Amino acid sequence: MNYTLNQLQIFLKVVQTGSVTKAAEALFLTQPAVSIQLKNFQDQFNIPLTEVVGRKLYVTEFGKEIAQAAEEIVNQIHSINYKTLAYQGQVTGRLKISVVSTGKYVMPYFLSGFIRQHPGIELVMDVTNKEKVIESLENNEVDFALVSILPSALNVERLDLLQNKLYLVGNSQNSQQHITLEDFESLPLIFREKGSGTRTTMEAFIKHKNISVLKKMELTSNEAVKQALLAGFGYSIMPLIGIRNELSNQELKIIPMKGFPIKTMWSLIWMRGKKHSPVSDLYLQYLQQAKAEIIEEKFGWCEQY
Repeated sequence: MNYTLNQLQIFLKVVQTGSVTKAAEALFLTQPAVSIQLKNFQDQFNIPLTEVVGRKLYVTEFGKEIAQAAEEIVNQIHSINYKTLAYQGQVTGRLKISVVSTGKYVMPYFLSGFIRQHPGIELVMDVTNKEKVIESLENNEVDFALVSILPSALNVERLDLLQNKLYLVGNSQNSQQHITLEDFESLPLIFREKGSGTRTTMEAFIKHKNISVLKKMELTSNEAVKQALLAGFGYSIMPLIGIRNELSNQELKIIPMKGFPIKTMWSLIWMRGKKHSPVSDLYLQYLQQAKAEIIEEKFGWCEQY
């Protein structure tokens, strides 16, 4: 056999995500590139690693055993790299964070300075929806999770990072100048998918105001919602943090309405009682020292809204 580390990593990611497409996205590769490497890896075994039934990929029992061995090999490679860097006097280890999709506009700014200070640390950041973020935290697959709504079913500790403001947003050319609660009921609203923190906040507002609404469409990412707004499909309740450029370019606008902004909090959370690794413990210390400076430097623009 002559498989490569790259093939092991690709196969492991396919097993973890259950999809060639999702594995390609996670690894920042094209789908054909992943498919080719997966085939090359499979060709070295006489027993199938995966099978496709009804267009869905399943991992065979043999494939699960190979995936377990692959994970051990990959972890050992990481361990060798860490030990090499440690002998050079660098802080080493892996920091794993799961982030809700809108959090991609927030989390990198709270990480970049720490990673620059400690280049020997490997960062693994998974950006997904709220349900999967909470699942990875509950399964102890990550060190931390970034959320804007605290999970009620989990006993967690938290470090608040940044206030999250949500506004009613529409297309700059076609939107109304001011909207009342009565107007709101007839708006064509664009929703995020179920499981999204933004969707949860939006539905809580509608329920609190005891109003019925016209749902225009449901989309699975903030970027998709933005494109729908830009195309003039309707209105949505969106986090300010994700529409800075569109507001600056006057492509989108905030629609004045009583009850806005809705305010939540971006919080880094972890399971209560979790024993932190030296790297995650060091990261918490960094955040406590650098948080105020990061907010002022990177998010001061939010104060004008």
